[in-house]
Amino acid sequence: MDKTMTKELVISALKMAYKRQKPGKGVIHHSDRGVQYASYEYQNLLRKYEMIGSMSRKGNCYDNACIESFHGILKRELVYQTKYSTREEAKKSLFEYIEFFYNSKRIHSTLDYFTPNEFECIYGKNAA
Repeated sequence: MDKTMTKELVISALKMAYKRQKPGKGVIHHSDRGVQYASYEYQNLLRKYEMIGSMSRKGNCYDNACIESFHGILKRELVYQTKYSTREEAKKSLFEYIEFFYNSKRIHSTLDYFTPNEFECIYGKNAA
């Protein structure tokens, strides 16, 4: 997280996610059409990681429906219910919500009522 969405921020996030998840070759990486994601450096990193880049069609909000849904849930369940005094406090709160509640405890109907972490484990076992 940062004050502004920069190329450096999204590159750092991709590196962090890649290191954490260690995805196999051919993972589809979907983003919007932001200049950060279209940058030469970001696209090079996708190639280095052997990921397939995918971008939303111009003006089509439905291409990003799942992340837009997540943002809506995040805002309704946490952000609109909380008054933050500092940016650091907000970052800590968002991290804790996502890592310790949303991914680990909150079940999702679209995942057959599993948590994201449980679903990932099941999918990983079935894909292997």
